[in-house]
Amino acid sequence: MANRHEIEITIDDDGNVSFEVKGVKGEKCLEITKELEEALGIVKDRRKTGEYYETEVTYGRHIEQHGS
Repeated sequence: MANRHEIEITIDDDGNVSFEVKGVKGEKCLEITKELEEALGIVKDRRKTGEYYETEVTYGRHIEQHGS
């Protein structure tokens, strides 16, 4: 199951667009917003939240079945 994330987009009275990615840790947020940034134009400012500096944790299991 994929992790859920959301992008909050704000457009001010002057037409400036800003957005914040929530629910994503590490540099993955930059991958998620790349196309949005390219479509909107020049990035004037980028602020990294606390989530950016957190490590994405993944879990895996290895189960070995021995003879019956």
